[in-house]
Amino acid sequence: MNKQGRTQLALGVLLILLGAWFLLDRTMPAFHSFFDKYTEWPTNMLLIGGAIFIVGLVLGQPGLSVPAAIVAGIGGIFYYQEMTRDSGSWSYMWALIPGFVGVGTVLQGLLGENTAYNLRRGLNLMVVSAVLFLVFSAFLGGWNVLGNYGAPILLILLGVYVLGRGLYRSFRNRSEEE
Repeated sequence: MNKQGRTQLALGVLLILLGAWFLLDRTMPAFHSFFDKYTEWPTNMLLIGGAIFIVGLVLGQPGLSVPAAIVAGIGGIFYYQEMTRDSGSWSYMWALIPGFVGVGTVLQGLLGENTAYNLRRGLNLMVVSAVLFLVFSAFLGGWNVLGNYGAPILLILLGVYVLGRGLYRSFRNRSEEE
């Protein structure tokens, strides 16, 4: 089956499943009440992110991992804020968005699209995001989000990453000179 055929097949199946979902939701109160807790708006964003990822897998488009990770990640932030009633955390949680792009980029690489480049780029974005998150949460009162040990552990892991990256580069440069 060619790419256009797979796209039409995936879209057709997706439309049928959505239609069936909405039909069952409207006609069966038990179905509606069972899924009611899973269809609140932050959870919907997580599900939409998952659906975008699945569509990308079905269509053979690893690049859809990036928007899927962004939508699901922002849904996760909103879910956290909804559960804790801490909407003020947005003042530092926005810094996680580049990390979501990094997660999507790593997934894109793992799914076979320019693997080495996307893995390196995705990991770099996640590190930048973690640093931004730590800096902004430290200044804006968000250290308690990570619990008692989360922030120190993240800082240690960040230090290990920076050291490891520096050592890797120096060994690689030394072996190229020989």
